Amino acid sequence: MANTVTNKPVSANPPIGHPDKNPLFHKENYLLMLAGVIIIVIGMMVMSGGKSNDPKVFDQKEVYSTTRITIAPILIVIGLGLEVFAIFKKSKSS
Repeated sequence: MANTVTNKPVSANPPIGHPDKNPLFHKENYLLMLAGVIIIVIGMMVMSGGKSNDPKVFDQKEVYSTTRITIAPILIVIGLGLEVFAIFKKSKSS
């Protein structure tokens, strides 16, 4: 068996139109990622709540409210799910 040498030019950059030149994410993916980040931030803000009138008094209704315990984590999980969806979504042209 003899080794054959091919005279193909070696290029560090693939030619134009090559599949490697296509971007990893498209505009729609970035918009979905941005929406996911915004939803996560809203969930964090809802979870942090507001300022207490008297910091020396522990208000159990305020700390353990449905908004902080249920709604905020649901918003965060929805935002994370949207992030995963945006990462895995393929463009229509591909």
